[in-house]
Amino acid sequence: MNNVNELFRDRVGIAQDKKITFEYLDTVLEKTAKTIPFENLCIIEKRTKEITKANLTSKLLQQNEGGLCYELNTILYLFLSENGFNPSLVRGVTYNHMSQQWSGTGNTHVLNLMTHNGQIYLVDTGFGGNLPLKPIPLSGETVASSNGEFRVELADSEHGDYILYMKLNRQDEDWKIGYAFNSIKLIQNMSELNEVQRMIVEHPESAFNKKPLITKITDKGNITLTDTSFTQWVDRTLNKENIDEKRFNEIRKDYFKL
Repeated sequence: MNNVNELFRDRVGIAQDKKITFEYLDTVLEKTAKTIPFENLCIIEKRTKEITKANLTSKLLQQNEGGLCYELNTILYLFLSENGFNPSLVRGVTYNHMSQQWSGTGNTHVLNLMTHNGQIYLVDTGFGGNLPLKPIPLSGETVASSNGEFRVELADSEHGDYILYMKLNRQDEDWKIGYAFNSIKLIQNMSELNEVQRMIVEHPESAFNKKPLITKITDKGNITLTDTSFTQWVDRTLNKENIDEKRFNEIRKDYFKL
């Protein structure tokens, strides 16, 4: 079976007969964020595959793995398309706050845009622990969720015509840049995502080809696992545990089901 709609609903916990309205997308995004981890294990373990509908369905919805933005937002794109929406995939450039510069891998962030009642919205389930958990209008209006506050503003930038700003509940007092994106240049074919994946796998400045990273939104915050630490944000309180390989494998299985 290669029915994204049915398998997606089974994976994230949405009834098969539930009508997916625009108003229900908040719930879809929250369920997805709390079920499917943002993770790079297939890259670290050197088992990436071509980005196709069949391969994404198998990995994310049948084998119950997670993925990166170009996988997570593409499976969401397919789900939304099968439920009567007309989303578009576009590319963006994330901002690195440690180095205070745009990502060296270029426009390798993949996200969804969709129109509702004449308004264009950003819909992103592939931004790790920074997920808005709601559609964000491209009007500059601030949207608040359990993860923080988010807004998208028009920008005259070499990296695109809009910028996502965020103020995360657990750590931010001021607004900061999430990423810039190009709303005009749409991804026309899923095969373009293989170039994105290649850059993430091969580029020396890629944040995802050096060590494992797994993160997921939870009911009370966020959890993040690397090869050396396990970080939990619970009700805005930080708990960080230094770990070894044995503990990594335990947490990977117990907390992320991977």
